[in-house]
Amino acid sequence: MYQAYPSGGQPPEPSQAPSKPPRPVLNAVKLMWAGAVVEVVTLVIGLATISSTKATIHKNNPKLTAQQIDASVNVDLGFVALSVVLWIVVSLACRRGRAWARITGTVLFGINTLMILLAVSRFSAGVGILINLLVWLIGLGAVILLWRKESSGFFSPQPQPEG
Repeated sequence: MYQAYPSGGQPPEPSQAPSKPPRPVLNAVKLMWAGAVVEVVTLVIGLATISSTKATIHKNNPKLTAQQIDASVNVDLGFVALSVVLWIVVSLACRRGRAWARITGTVLFGINTLMILLAVSRFSAGVGILINLLVWLIGLGAVILLWRKESSGFFSPQPQPEG
C-alpha cells in the first residue's frame, strides 16, 4: 500500500523571483533600446552607402585590394549588426534582473570606451565619430543607472531553496 512521504513541517518556500525592476533599471533598459535603435540606423545608412564607403577607403588607401576593401566594410557592418543584438540581449536580461547582464553591459561599455579613444586618436572628427560618441553616451547613462543603489538589490542573487 502507498503511504505519503512524511514531511518535516512546511514545504520550503520557492525562490522569490525578482520583483518589478526599479525605475533606474527600467530607464537603463530604455537607454539600451535607444542604443539599439541608433545602431540600426547606423547599419541602414552603412548598407545604403556601401559603394561610396568603398570608394573613400580606396581613395585613402590606394594600395588595398578590392577584397581587402570589401572585407573592411563587411567587418564594420558585422560589428554594427552584432552591437544591435548585444544591446537587445543585455537589455532583456537586465530587465529580468540577471546579474551577468549588468556585468556584461559594463564590460561592453568599457570596450566601447577603448574603441572610441582609439577612433578619436586616429581620425578627424566626422559624422561617424559623432554617432559613436552618441552611442557611448547612451551606454554611459545605462551603466550609471544599472549600478545605482536602487538597482543593486534587483540584481542580487536570489537565495536557492535547499533540496
